[in-house]
Amino acid sequence: MYAVIATGGKQYRVTEGQTLKVEKLTADVGASFDIDKVLMVANGDDVKIGKPYIDGGKVTATVKSHGRGEKIRIIKFRRRKHSRTTQGHRQSYTELEITGIAG
Repeated sequence: MYAVIATGGKQYRVTEGQTLKVEKLTADVGASFDIDKVLMVANGDDVKIGKPYIDGGKVTATVKSHGRGEKIRIIKFRRRKHSRTTQGHRQSYTELEITGIAG
């Protein structure tokens, strides 16, 4: 059984017991919450597709940790202009464990 959920402007295909990193959420570590933006639920040949979301569909998740990803270097270089700009970015994330799928 798997589901497709939307969170943080992205879509994820999740199964029970899976851990994944999503955009930062405001929940505390160890807290359990429901994600109600379920786009699709599939259980074998039984597939439910929402328009855009499934009515009554929810995915239960537990927050495992919060963190920040690898540093990304942004470099802008203009040839022959004696101009170079360097910038860094670290994206914050929340690590979730999927504990239940209902749809």
